[in-house]
Amino acid sequence: MDRIYKMHHRDSHCKARTGEIVLGHGTVKTPAFMPVGTNGTVKAMYHRTIEEIGYNLILGNTYHLYLRPGCDVLNSFDGLHGFSSWQGNILTDSGGFQIFSLSKLRKIFDEGIRFQSHIDGSRHEFTPEKVVDIQQVIGSDIAMVLDVCSPPDIDWKKTKKAMDLTHLWAELAIKRRDELFEKTGRAFRGNLFGIVQGGFYDDLRTESARTISQMDFPGIAIGGLSVGEEKEKFKYFLGLTADEITYEKPRYVMGIGSVDYILEAVEHGIDLFDCVLATREARHGTVFTDDGMLNLTRAFNEFSKSPIQEGCTCAACRNYSRSYMRHLFKCGEMLGGMLASEHNLTYLYNLIIKVRKAIEEDRFLQFKNDYLARFYANGGLTKQ
Repeated sequence: MDRIYKMHHRDSHCKARTGEIVLGHGTVKTPAFMPVGTNGTVKAMYHRTIEEIGYNLILGNTYHLYLRPGCDVLNSFDGLHGFSSWQGNILTDSGGFQIFSLSKLRKIFDEGIRFQSHIDGSRHEFTPEKVVDIQQVIGSDIAMVLDVCSPPDIDWKKTKKAMDLTHLWAELAIKRRDELFEKTGRAFRGNLFGIVQGGFYDDLRTESARTISQMDFPGIAIGGLSVGEEKEKFKYFLGLTADEITYEKPRYVMGIGSVDYILEAVEHGIDLFDCVLATREARHGTVFTDDGMLNLTRAFNEFSKSPIQEGCTCAACRNYSRSYMRHLFKCGEMLGGMLASEHNLTYLYNLIIKVRKAIEEDRFLQFKNDYLARFYANGGLTKQ
């Protein structure tokens, strides 16, 4: 297994660190936020705009891409890069979480998952091996193993069963990855990451983190967090899990996108994170500012000549007022969601640049405290 991660600097006062991950379509500086492009596109965004902001790693979803456009179409274009004309890196989730959410349409068994398509009700089956094969067709630069995501309210016995199955599937995924090379002479195009589970039980989390860390993965993801649990529980189990994962590999927390959760993850030495929050909220008129989340449709924006955020480099802030942005949303114009999405992704990208600088200067904790104190001064909402 080749090393893909190199740490540059660790803050002297906490576990926050900077580094880089070397992937097939370029080097990713870390910590890094990944925009979510579930279906091969980040909603309401041009690929070139994503690239111009500075991102070179976006997330796609194996479940959705498998159903549409399907492996035959993707294979004819030699993968998602050719199909979508995105030249940066792609991380693909295994689809396990999406299938997990289809509780009435799926059945988990030892060999994999049987499920019905949410599109047309057709029946399908995912095994750990098949998910590796699909991500090989997609051409993922980082691929995730199939796992069993536990809901936050199940008992210890059921959580352990899900964790044990996740570990078994991880072993089968590694075996399939290696078989692809033996059979074709072509190494798996992506870097296969293992996923830690164990729910909200200390002993299971610890066991899963240690087990996955010892497996032949070049990177590790922390799953099963930010699934509806209380914030304090998230923070506790994030710290517990991160402490048990090897620091030699890139570490990824799946599905977090609020600024407090991102900064909490960075403090614990997490390198990657993703979430649909930035673009989903943007399409409904809510945007990031240093003083909290701003709802552009609120009446106080009607005559405002200010940009969303002073100093922001996005198209909305460079060219338009809050008043005009409010007008776009009130009229239902698509441009409003497009501009707000660009703003939110630009804001998060620039925030992470500030985070890296603070780490390099051994002042991340002070940066985090100062930033969150201002952001949440009014409960996390901008009132003017």
